Amino acid sequence: MVVLKKLQDFSKAMIGPVLYLPVIGLLIALFSITTNKIWVTEGSTLYLIGKYASTILWAIMNNLGFFFCLGLASGLAKSRKAEASFVAAMSYFMYLAGNNSWLTLTQRLAEGATNAELYGSGQIFIFGFKVVDMGVFLGIILGVLVAFIHNRFVNKEFPGAFSIYGNSKLVLIIMLPLVALFAVATVYIWPFVAHGISALTTFMKTFGSAGVFLYGFLNRFLIPTGLHHLVWSPFVFTSIGGQMLIDGQTVVGAKPIFLAEIASNTGGALNDSARFLTYGMVKIFGTAGMALAFYKTARPEYKAKLKATLIPLIVTSFLVGITEPFEFLFIFTAPLLWLFYSLIDGFFQMLAWMVDVRVCATNGIIDFLVYNIPAGAGRTQWPLFVLLGLIETATMYFVGKFVITRFNMATPGRRAGEEEEPQSAPAGGGHPGEEVIRGLGGKENILTVDNCFTRLRVDVSNPGLIQETLLKNTGGTGVIIKGNHVQVIYGLNVSKVRNNVNAALGVNE
Repeated sequence: MVVLKKLQDFSKAMIGPVLYLPVIGLLIALFSITTNKIWVTEGSTLYLIGKYASTILWAIMNNLGFFFCLGLASGLAKSRKAEASFVAAMSYFMYLAGNNSWLTLTQRLAEGATNAELYGSGQIFIFGFKVVDMGVFLGIILGVLVAFIHNRFVNKEFPGAFSIYGNSKLVLIIMLPLVALFAVATVYIWPFVAHGISALTTFMKTFGSAGVFLYGFLNRFLIPTGLHHLVWSPFVFTSIGGQMLIDGQTVVGAKPIFLAEIASNTGGALNDSARFLTYGMVKIFGTAGMALAFYKTARPEYKAKLKATLIPLIVTSFLVGITEPFEFLFIFTAPLLWLFYSLIDGFFQMLAWMVDVRVCATNGIIDFLVYNIPAGAGRTQWPLFVLLGLIETATMYFVGKFVITRFNMATPGRRAGEEEEPQSAPAGGGHPGEEVIRGLGGKENILTVDNCFTRLRVDVSNPGLIQETLLKNTGGTGVIIKGNHVQVIYGLNVSKVRNNVNAALGVNE
C-alpha cells in the first residue's frame, strides 16, 4: 500500500508539467502548417512568422528535463512549493556545471561543437554545457531528490545569527554535495543505464504487435489506480519511446519525434515510435460505442435521463479526449465490462500498428486533426485510422451490449432506484467549494489539495469521514479512496473545483 501511494504521488506530480505540453504540441503542429513548403512559399511573411513562433515553442520541447525537474520538485513538495522549485532550478544548473567540469577534468568530453555532431556520443549540449545525455531522466531524478530533501529539512530553523541558513537555504546547502556526487557518478553509471534503455526500446520493437497491444491495454485498464500515467509518459516523453536526430537536434520521446518530423517537412515515412501515440482512438471512437450499448440496454424509464447524462460526456471525450467522467460510470459497478473495454482498445491499437498507421492520436478529434492533417495522409495513414476507429465504435457497441445483457451488469440506466443525476453546484447556495469540503469530511480533515487532468486529488486525515454521495452531488462522477488519499473525478471542471475548494479553505497558491 505504501509503494502504491508513492507511485500515485509520483504520477500526480508528473502530470504537473505534462499538463502544459498538449498546448505546446498543438501550437507547434499548427505553425508547422505555415512552414510547409507545399502550401507556403519559403521566405514569405507567413513562413517567417511560422519559423519564428516554432523556434520559441521548441525551446520548451527541447528542454523538457528542466521543466520536469521544477514540476516534480513542486508537485512532490508538501509545503513551500515555490521554494522547492527555486532550489530545483539551482540544483539543475549546478549539475550541468559539475558534470561538464568533471568530463573536462577527466578528459572525457566527446568531440563535437553541436548536438548534431555529438549525436551517438552519449553527450549533449544543455544550456551551453556539454554534459552526459540523460534526457528528461536528469530532470526527473533531480526533481525527486530535491523534493525528498525539501520535505525533510525545509522546516528546520537555526537560532540567532545562523537563522539565515535554515529552511530552504538549508535544503540548498544539503543539495550541493549531493548534486556534486551525482554529477560525477552519472559520468560512469549512466552509459550502462542508457544501454539498458536502448535494450528496452529494442525489446519493445521485437515484441511488435503484442507489445503495442499490452501498452494499449494497460493504458486503459490502470485508469482506476491513477497509474496509467506511468505507462504512457515514459514512451511519449523519454528515450524509451525513441530517439532521433532531426534538423541538427536530438529529439527524444514519441510525441516530440512526431512533432519534429512534421515540422521538418522532410517527407518519407514517419518513425515507428508513433505506435505509442494511438491511445486516443478509444477517446474519439470507442466511448461512443460503449455509451450506445448503455443506452440500448437501459430500462425504458431511465433512457431519457441517461441520454442527457451520456451525450455531454461523449461529446467531451470526442472533442478533447477527456474520458474518465464517462468511464467512472461503470468501472466499479461493471468491472468485467471494464476488462473487455480495455482489451478491445488494446486490440485496435495493435491493428493500427499492424497496418502501418503512424498518427498522433493521444486526445480528442481537435488535436487529431491539427496534428495529422499537416503531416499528410500519405505519411500518417490517418484515413485508415479513422476507419479502424469506426470499426472500434461498432465493436464496443456489440460486445458491450452482449456482455451487459449476458451477465446482467449494473451499468448506467439498469440499476434499480437509479440515483439522481449529480448536480454541478451545491443546492444550498454559499461558497461553491464548501459542499466539496463537506464531502471530504470538513476542513479539519483535509491535508492537501491537488489535481491532474480530470481528478481532484486530496490527502485526508480520516478517510472514514468521506461522503461519496455528497461528492457526487457536486459533479463528481467517481470517488476513489486509497488509504488516506482520495480522488474525485470531475473532468474538465476539475481546475475550477480545486480553485473553489482552495478559496473556501483560505489557501492561496
